[in-house]
Amino acid sequence: MKFTKFGKALLMSAISVGVVLSVSSCVQSYTVGYLYVTGTVTSESNGNGIISAFAIDHNTGRLGPLPGFPIASGGANPVRAILLNGGRFLYVLNRGVNKEGNGDCTTTDPCLGANITQFTVGANGILTAQQTFTTQGFNPFRMIGDTSGNFIMVLEHDSPDNYLPGGTAATANGCAQALSGPLTCGDISVFQVSPTTGRLSPILNNAVTVNTAAAGTQNLKYFPVPANPVDFILGGSDVITMSGTPATAAVSCASGATSCYPYTGGTTYFPYSYNGSNGQMGVILSTPQQLQNITQGTAIVSAGNIYVLDNEPISVDGVVASQSQIAAFSAVNGTLSPILAGQIPDDAHQSNPIFMVLENKSKWFFVANQGNPADQTDPLSGIAGYVINTPFAPAEIAGPPIGFGTGGGPQCLVEDPSNQFFYTANSYDSSVTGQEINNQSGNLTPLSQSSKAPDLYVLTGPPTWCLVDGRTN
Repeated sequence: MKFTKFGKALLMSAISVGVVLSVSSCVQSYTVGYLYVTGTVTSESNGNGIISAFAIDHNTGRLGPLPGFPIASGGANPVRAILLNGGRFLYVLNRGVNKEGNGDCTTTDPCLGANITQFTVGANGILTAQQTFTTQGFNPFRMIGDTSGNFIMVLEHDSPDNYLPGGTAATANGCAQALSGPLTCGDISVFQVSPTTGRLSPILNNAVTVNTAAAGTQNLKYFPVPANPVDFILGGSDVITMSGTPATAAVSCASGATSCYPYTGGTTYFPYSYNGSNGQMGVILSTPQQLQNITQGTAIVSAGNIYVLDNEPISVDGVVASQSQIAAFSAVNGTLSPILAGQIPDDAHQSNPIFMVLENKSKWFFVANQGNPADQTDPLSGIAGYVINTPFAPAEIAGPPIGFGTGGGPQCLVEDPSNQFFYTANSYDSSVTGQEINNQSGNLTPLSQSSKAPDLYVLTGPPTWCLVDGRTN
C-alpha cells in the first residue's frame, strides 16, 4: 500500500497524538486508595468517636477529604481498625468509657459499652455501618485479623474472671485453669468472620471448661493471657502476647500505671499455637517467658522477624536519658530467640517507639516514635528508618538532623497502596502528615518538598489509629 503525502501527514499526526495521549495518561492523576483515621472526638450527641477519610492521589500523594466524613465510629473511644475481605469490610474497635465518661479505663474502673462495629466499604471509599459485636472481656485495646481474613482477635486488658469474687468454686476461674495458677489475667476474644456478610461469631475455647453456678459446665468464652498485656501479634502459626510487670503501688493513669491505657512496660511474652481452620488457640508454654534485655516494651510487631520496641525513660528536661531500642527475634514453636547479640538503637533524637512498618519491598523498616507527651513543644517525635542489610544487620538511614519528621505524637504509620508514600496520624497536633519514599535510598521526604502536595492535614481532634484501603471500586 502506498500513502499520499496527505495520507502520510494524517498518519504522522495520529501517531503524534497517540504519543501525547500515552504520555499524558502516564501522569494522569487518579485515586490509588483511601486513608481512614479514627479519632476520639464525639460525633453529634451519641458519644461516638469518629472516622475521617481521605482519597490518596497516585502521582502526588495529596490527600483529598471524602465527602460526608467524618462519620460516627459506632461507639465511644475507637482505638483500632482493620480491613478484611479484600477491603470490603472495615471493623472498628471502640474501647468505650468508664463510669466517669472518659477513656481512662482501669481494672478497677473498666470501660463500659465496648464493641466492634462493622462497616462495608462502598464506591469512592464510602463507609456504611452494619452491625456491632461485643467482646468477651473488658478494656479491649488491640485487634488483628488472620491472613485468611476468616478470624478476628481482640486483646483485652482484663478478662471476665478479674471481676469474679476470687475465682471461687461456684465461679471456677478460667485464668487459673488455663495459665496454671493466677486468678487474674488478660484475654483474647476470637471471632469467625462470615465471608459473605462480614458478620462476627464468637469462638469458644475448646481447651478449657469452667463450672458456674448459673450455667453449669461450659467452654470458656475467651483465651486467657498473662496479666497486664501490652500488645499482641499473629506471627506464622503462633499468637504471641507481650505483657508488662504489674504496678507495685497505686499509681494514677497520668503517671503511667501499667493498668492504664496506653499500656507499656512489656517484659515478658506468652505464646499460643493458632489453628487457622477453626480459630482455636493452644497453650505452648504454661508460664510467661522473659524478653531478653527488654524493660519497657511498648509494641511487638510481626514483620518477617518478630520485633519488640523498647522505650526508655526521658529525663524531666525532655532530653532522652537512655536511648530507646528495637530487638529482633526469631520464633520457633512459640519460643523467641534473639537474632542479634545486641539491640538495634532507636534514633538518638527520638523516644517512645510505638509502631513499626516493614516497607513493601522488605528493604527497609520504619519506626514511629511518639515522643514525650509531657513536652508537646519538643516531643521528640518522628520516624526512624533502617536499612535491613544482608546478612541481617539493620542500620539507621541517614536522614535529617533528627530523623524523618512528622507531626507531634504519631499514633500510627502506613504505606500507601502504590508504595510511594508514608502517612502518620499525629495525636499531639491533630494532624496527618505525608512523606514520599526514595526507592533507591529509603529516605523519606515531606510531600511539600517532593511533589508540591501539602505534608500536613488538619483533623477534627486527636487521632487514635489509621489504615489504608487499596480497593477503589
